[in-house]
Amino acid sequence: MQKYPLNYLQLLSEKYPSIQSASTAIINFSSELQLPKGTEHFLSDVHGEHEAFEHIVRNGAGSIWRKIEEMFANSMSRPERRSLATLIYYPEEKIPLTLQSVADKEEWLRLTLVRLIKFCRTLSAKYRREAVRKLLPADVSETIEELLYDQEGVEHKLAYNQSQIETIVSTGSSQIFIIALAQLIQRLAVERLHIIGDIYDRGPGAHIILDQLMEHHQVDIQWGNHDMLWMGAAAGSEACIANVIRISLRYGNMETLENGYGISILPLASFALATYKDDPCTRFIPKVDADSNFSAQEIRLMAQMQKAIAVIQFKLESAVIRRRPQYQMDDRLLLPKIDYARGVITLNGTEYSLLDTFFPTIDPKNPEALTPEEQAVVSRLALSFVTSKKLHQHTRFLFSTGSLYRIHDGNLLYHGCIAMNDDGSFRAFNVDGKSFSGKAFLDRVDRLARQGYFDTEHPAKKRYGMDAMWFMWCAPMSPLFGKERMTTFERYFIADKTTHTEKRNAYYTLRNTEETARTILREFGLDPETGIIINGHVPVKVAKGERPIKANGRLMVIDGGFSRAYQKQTGIAGYTLISNSRGMLLSAHQPFESKQRAVSEELDIHSETEIIHTHPFRLRIKDTDRGHAIQEKIAALTALLHAYREGLIKEQHMR
Repeated sequence: MQKYPLNYLQLLSEKYPSIQSASTAIINFSSELQLPKGTEHFLSDVHGEHEAFEHIVRNGAGSIWRKIEEMFANSMSRPERRSLATLIYYPEEKIPLTLQSVADKEEWLRLTLVRLIKFCRTLSAKYRREAVRKLLPADVSETIEELLYDQEGVEHKLAYNQSQIETIVSTGSSQIFIIALAQLIQRLAVERLHIIGDIYDRGPGAHIILDQLMEHHQVDIQWGNHDMLWMGAAAGSEACIANVIRISLRYGNMETLENGYGISILPLASFALATYKDDPCTRFIPKVDADSNFSAQEIRLMAQMQKAIAVIQFKLESAVIRRRPQYQMDDRLLLPKIDYARGVITLNGTEYSLLDTFFPTIDPKNPEALTPEEQAVVSRLALSFVTSKKLHQHTRFLFSTGSLYRIHDGNLLYHGCIAMNDDGSFRAFNVDGKSFSGKAFLDRVDRLARQGYFDTEHPAKKRYGMDAMWFMWCAPMSPLFGKERMTTFERYFIADKTTHTEKRNAYYTLRNTEETARTILREFGLDPETGIIINGHVPVKVAKGERPIKANGRLMVIDGGFSRAYQKQTGIAGYTLISNSRGMLLSAHQPFESKQRAVSEELDIHSETEIIHTHPFRLRIKDTDRGHAIQEKIAALTALLHAYREGLIKEQHMR
């Protein structure tokens, strides 16, 4: 009783107003603890590739196909099994296509319902009925429940279920039920989704991915540096806004900005046309496929806009660096290092010729100052970002479901790195006389990001937080970036590629050693004997022999190149780490063609899955964080029962 004060138990009694209701809850919770642990999927660095992402979520990273093979290999031909798989992935699109080609439509509908019900029965066996019910649309849940929990071998029950199926078909409700069953299979196949950062940039559909995640039944997100950049832009950080627009233009990807979030870049286009009308901007030609639909005129305009926003970005970033000397980024104050008359820049004592010397908006005497025209463009762009309703829906979702790191079932999830020194100690960040490193530093900047977005009543504190969001995008100490510098300027303006190098933090070498992984796990209060670090951010170059499993299995890097821009380096098209009651598996995916071909030609993503860890015993819910929370509920309910029976709290009369 001492653990649960009487006022707490009185609040609990409002939900469980009687001995019987509390007892029933204890019975249900206790039985739930004995169910197998649910299947969880971990994905990283999806970078706007919405069609590939959606397909992998829908097909359970190949697990649904494997289950179809297991259940129906002896009763269905391979083409029939492939059609069933496609139907489960895309029921709304596949049903009308199939009905056009089958001779006996009612028989096909009837047989499909039977197969899907059989499939659902197998998958739902490790869920409580209440959990399954919550995954179903309300208007069909009662009927589907009856079909799922039949009593095989009981003659009248079999006839009852057959009658239900016949009535579904005869009333024209088949398609509604097939769609509901297919979606239920997708949800039962993957209980929880973990996104290890970088939803944004490169691909065209980050906003579509976020819409899908918002509809997912259970998801958490560990922010990546590209996510933080967009979150900072939504907060109003002008430096973040400039980076977001520049990257979108660099990859010829305006879909998320314009169509996803309704952000108008017309002010930038007008400014760029006027300012760079005679400039070919050859260093700023966007990275688009040769078969893209862009005209030569559109590509030139994007190049001009990219140069315009890049120069604005360098000026805005200089202001942040000067405002925050604790960032120790003075080496990135590059505009004053240029000799504009000679067209050269001096870096670390070495002089380099610039590939582009046309800077009509830079005053050599005050190179970091925005012109009035540039300031007007920035103000109008910022207004578009801070008033975009859809962008703020997604940003609030990222804050509510996300964080810099997550501790889950004894494992540690984060996108980038834990900054370290060469000797393996945690690198410290000093500010206002205080030193932060390891977990404490991540906790601090996580809090500052929230301050930058939510603290609208204190402008100075909000500005400090917004600057911290930009810091996380590109600073050497950033746990989301983890490189010595971001060499954007050098890549645009200097031919010598040695200046383009972005030296990684010592973490990226040290993480290969088991001792480093154990040190990090201990820093976060986890057991180094059983805990695993799940990491993203740096693509694993499988084509060059790199392996995602590091530190003798204590750390896994699951960035396998979802983004098409990285697939030549990686040799694959992404990883899915799968955690279930029996162990961990890693699924490596081949490139995805398109949703259209997946539906019409029944093309699936080819995935190769390897077992990387087998549990010594099958894990049950009681062995997970969720199980520990349930056990805490049981303890509180047991105390409530005691309070009822001792007369400390009175049962509520139920009418």
